[in-house]
Amino acid sequence: MTPASLLATETPKKGSGFNFLTYPLALGILLIAISNLMRIALTLKSAGTADYNLASISAVFAIGLFYDLVNALYFVLPLMLMGWLTPGWLAIKPGYKWLANGLLFLLTFVLLLDAVSEWIFWDEFESRFNFIAVDYLVYTNEVLGNIRQSYPVEIIIIFLLILTILLTWMLTTIIAKHPFQPFSFWKRSVVTGIYSGVLIAAYFFVDNKVRQFSSNNYVNELAGNGMYELFAAYRNNELDYNQFYSTVSDQKAFVDIHALIKTRESHFVDQDPFSIRRDIVNLGPELRKNVVLISVESLSAEFLGSFGNTQRITPFLDSLAGESLLFTNLYATGTRTVRGLEALSIGTPPTPGQSIVRRPHNEELFSMGTVFKRKGYQTRFIYGGYGYFDNMGYFFGHNDYRVVDRNAISKEEIDFENIWGVADENLFELAMREIENGTQAGKPIFTQIMTTSNHRPYTYPDGRIDIPSHTSREGAVKYTDYAIGQFIKKASQKPWFKNTLFLIVADHCASSAGKTDLPVDRYKIPLIAYAPGFVKPGIMPRLMSQIDLGPTILGLLHFSYRSQFFGYDIFKLEAGRERAFISTYQSLGYIKHDSLVILKPQRVNGTFLPNFKDGSLRPVTSNKRLVEEAIAWYQSASFQFKKGLMKK
Repeated sequence: MTPASLLATETPKKGSGFNFLTYPLALGILLIAISNLMRIALTLKSAGTADYNLASISAVFAIGLFYDLVNALYFVLPLMLMGWLTPGWLAIKPGYKWLANGLLFLLTFVLLLDAVSEWIFWDEFESRFNFIAVDYLVYTNEVLGNIRQSYPVEIIIIFLLILTILLTWMLTTIIAKHPFQPFSFWKRSVVTGIYSGVLIAAYFFVDNKVRQFSSNNYVNELAGNGMYELFAAYRNNELDYNQFYSTVSDQKAFVDIHALIKTRESHFVDQDPFSIRRDIVNLGPELRKNVVLISVESLSAEFLGSFGNTQRITPFLDSLAGESLLFTNLYATGTRTVRGLEALSIGTPPTPGQSIVRRPHNEELFSMGTVFKRKGYQTRFIYGGYGYFDNMGYFFGHNDYRVVDRNAISKEEIDFENIWGVADENLFELAMREIENGTQAGKPIFTQIMTTSNHRPYTYPDGRIDIPSHTSREGAVKYTDYAIGQFIKKASQKPWFKNTLFLIVADHCASSAGKTDLPVDRYKIPLIAYAPGFVKPGIMPRLMSQIDLGPTILGLLHFSYRSQFFGYDIFKLEAGRERAFISTYQSLGYIKHDSLVILKPQRVNGTFLPNFKDGSLRPVTSNKRLVEEAIAWYQSASFQFKKGLMKK
């Protein structure tokens, strides 16, 4: 049977046809069947880590069915509208059959494509679609290119088209056997009105919180419906802190935050109760060293031998760590590159929803670029991809950095590239050229380099390492380690090397998914500070947030400056005041001592004792003082950005 004959099935005679609800019902049943098959597949895929039991599995499929039904209400809307507006006499015409079967074919293909996309997304993030998927819809070139380079897309599409033809043939064959029941326009309107009422009620009264019934995050994700989660993420892509989270008065939040960020080397400079401007005074002559900050894509601490890994995939970094100051208790603020870049550049706790890097009105913010520029430095943000991705170019270009990206590299200079950008070794060649040109101009330089190779599809030039390209995350990690090693070795031969501080840190971990909503072990990242003759090799074990890196660098250089950062100089902070922030786009975590406070929408708070090795959480009685501290940090950061107070 050809597609043409499929779409033009024999026109049924009166008494052997269908009614206007048959197509929506058939599509809805198909959606529920595919969704449950996908739920079964994902359950089996994650069986080794999810720790299921009979009760949780039963709840997964019961709640999952509820979300499948809600999703079906949305998904069958085109067929419902077509049936409502089509008179009975027209519904038995061949033209209508072509249109109805064609629309059924298209929607069936969308269902199958969504199922495959869910599998791919789960493979990367171990979750249903979320706001990351919404972001990816914006950057279709990079995302589709990444998928094409990672999976046999053409074969998958052909398979889906064949399966769609078979399913559509099966459905249309079944539909043709149903007795024809012509509905008057009034009756069709009544039925459609009831459907619309249920749909509107679902829109306003159903959200994705129903599935969050367990302390096991895998179970909660499985209970969802991927397509519905994508819709929910689109609706909640930006969250107003005061609307969704526990609050105190703004005045109290800033009284608390003033006490929390005040340190011995700082004092506030104005009487504005909502300002955190303060002068940082560091003793001794300022050290005008070059600073090269390498933010490495997805470099979890667990990849390094220095943190116990036995795979030997970071031989250079492990060797360098022995000659450097290694920070062993540092936590990323989030799960996305833009969240890491936000923390490293403007030193603020993560605000719910989108990273500030991606938000409007993010120009002229007080940043590391601002401080270094005021000190007479040249500033650079160097990226191996195109700066428009994730709004990185705009953000850094409007916040005291000069952006240098893929456009600055000629084709002849590229050994290898994938959809995310050039190979890391070519990125570092570009960085070397920029640093050379900068230092020759007679001014010190602050350079932040953002790598890309440790990212699916995990491809890189052949012959560099002993793991073939496009085989594994471990290969990409080892290649990036190789590229950093080549860069540092070449830099060591340059005249500016002895006057340069190198810092190597991750933007975030390779995976943030776990049994809990905020598994603390999936946020630990490495930081290596390397400057022979300046930074003494050793271990820094104190708890530290990614937002503390900027003030700590400036402290190492003995810089005195006016600060708007929320972060601490870890070397000058009194013992016992350490804390860290971890987050998803909705859940906001605050680590202090041995406790974790989590703030969630609907003003839900919890205090836990986390297991820092496996990420599990044990609920404990709420610690009022720690909860209020967490609220002060997050509420004041959200207030500052919303009111434009982060601007320099």
